[in-house]
Amino acid sequence: MRRFAAGVLFAALFASPAFAETIHIAGSTTVLPVVAMAAKAFRKNHPGLTLTISGGGSGVGIGSILQRSAQIGMASRALTKTEVQKLAGNADVIPIARDAVAVAVSKAVYVGGVHRLSLARIADIYRGKTRNWKALGGPDAPILVIDKEMSRGTRHVFAKAVLGNETARASGATIVAGSNNEERTLIAQSDKAIGMLSNAWLNDAVRAIAIGEAGHAILPTLEHVRNGSYPIRRTLNLLVPKNASPKTRAFVAFLLSVEGQRLVVQSGYLPVR
Repeated sequence: MRRFAAGVLFAALFASPAFAETIHIAGSTTVLPVVAMAAKAFRKNHPGLTLTISGGGSGVGIGSILQRSAQIGMASRALTKTEVQKLAGNADVIPIARDAVAVAVSKAVYVGGVHRLSLARIADIYRGKTRNWKALGGPDAPILVIDKEMSRGTRHVFAKAVLGNETARASGATIVAGSNNEERTLIAQSDKAIGMLSNAWLNDAVRAIAIGEAGHAILPTLEHVRNGSYPIRRTLNLLVPKNASPKTRAFVAFLLSVEGQRLVVQSGYLPVR
């Protein structure tokens, strides 16, 4: 299985003069864009504050709080029982948005006739039981199956819904991507790919298919996240230590404010307030 640029991380820096307070934020690349937008807006009224933001995935975000290497962790999935035990009540998990994990295909696959699939058929693709789009009503082309790193929140949510277990192997996959940007680029550059991607990251070259049988298939729209009908949906969270500084708490409060929730909408996610 080929590994695609697993170590590439997105990072943003909103700096202030030396000796000012620094808030380091790490984790999910799904949560990262809205946090980066909020950091830029927040600093307008807090010029003495430095915010550094890096990706790496939800596992990195949760781990950074456990290891005390960041002041805020970003996670695009719920915490596991083990992670909750390790945190031992020393951090708050604060929802800031909601999202759908889309089953995304290359434009050529969508135009070729694949507009919907059941969860069982998607599972067959990821388990290597179905290998050609023709068997699913699409073009006569082998399926390029793109997985994501196990530490990624998107992979966790997708695998739990499709394969029945968040750590289930995807033996049909031939490529493992890291960030959302990597996954989207791989699907867009192919004419036969399938992958998993936040609904907010779709574009003309990377199309979402509906999930379900004819007449009952559901697209990953925000309305379907809101009413609970789309089966692969999730909450986007921040992890904040109980002993967080007042500035750290103020930044999280800003994300939950009217202005912060407006940035959530601008990022393509569903606000929680």
